[in-house]
Amino acid sequence: MNRMLRIGPALALSALATVLATPRVAHAQAAATPPAQGPTIPAETVKANTATKGSNELAKGGFVTSALPAADDPRHATEVSIAAGGLFSSGNARQVALTSIGKMKIRRDEHQLTVSATGNFARAGKTGEKVDTTVENYQGLLRYDYFFTNEIAAFIQTTARRDRFQGLDMRLNIDPGLAYYFINTKKQILRAEAGYDLQHDVRRDADRDIAAPAGSPPGTLPTFVDKTQTLHNARLFVGYENKLYEQVGFVTGLEYLQNISDFDKYRLIFDIGLKTNISDKLAIATTYTMRYENVPLPSVVKSDSIASINLVYTLF
Repeated sequence: MNRMLRIGPALALSALATVLATPRVAHAQAAATPPAQGPTIPAETVKANTATKGSNELAKGGFVTSALPAADDPRHATEVSIAAGGLFSSGNARQVALTSIGKMKIRRDEHQLTVSATGNFARAGKTGEKVDTTVENYQGLLRYDYFFTNEIAAFIQTTARRDRFQGLDMRLNIDPGLAYYFINTKKQILRAEAGYDLQHDVRRDADRDIAAPAGSPPGTLPTFVDKTQTLHNARLFVGYENKLYEQVGFVTGLEYLQNISDFDKYRLIFDIGLKTNISDKLAIATTYTMRYENVPLPSVVKSDSIASINLVYTLF
């Protein structure tokens, strides 16, 4: 019996050692045996992120293969803004001056549409005297561009201007041509344009008379220039826009119109503007425009200029 008691503990210890060793052996065997493989899926059948990119463009060819990064791609843009400014005074001098402008530019791939309109009006006079109109002009622009590449575009542009103090009931310009963009991004544009300009003027009756020359016989009546005039011009334009800084924008342009049938007649138009953002949507813009015409109507001076400060609200 004593012998059986001695054998019992030995068997118990052996059994316990076997139980403790079993998990290690099983783990070692599992590590030595490679896991079972599932059915193989061809590499191009499914890609993990194909359905989550949100893009449905598959065939990209022709014009849309531009290497410009998406954030700086000018082929898809919508810009709409309105601006207004004014000056009001009373007391010894009374004056009211108003200026406003609206702009819209839409670009979709190779198509671009630009529309803008502006008006300037002012009246002034001393207290107790008649108040007279001193500035009155209204202008509009409509333009379509077709981009063959990111650098080359064909365009047709039409502008209309009514300006009391330039003696114009209406000046209509139709300008087809070609544009070359040395730089064309959302933040910076440098372009040159060349083409033809058709100019049709309808003149104010009050500015058509030419006084009789000095030394004319008494009673000689003044002569009148034609009510309308149509000119054919060659047109050159250079323009630059800079929006590299988030809070500041700069734009300038110079346009030259040379009469084809009479080389003694030409026009120059120069614009420059600086815009500073107050907030994401609101900005202050300072602009200056100078127009020079070397052979104007007899009662009109050769150059006109307008400087203005406007509050600009950007819708898009």
